[in-house]
Amino acid sequence: MTRKVADCRRFPSESGCTLTIAGEEEEVLRAATDHAVAVHGHADSPELREQVRGMLEDEKVHA
Repeated sequence: MTRKVADCRRFPSESGCTLTIAGEEEEVLRAATDHAVAVHGHADSPELREQVRGMLEDEKVHA
């Protein structure tokens, strides 16, 4: 199974957040949504979860 990554550095924020979250897709979705709400002040909603899901990338495997 390919792990997913959510990287705050890829998205503009006033705080200059550098958090990266990696794991299985549902784990990352849950953690990244919680982070967006707690740290960035977003409202938890189905729309936010879909935005977060859309920003997830496959983790790059280093050989």
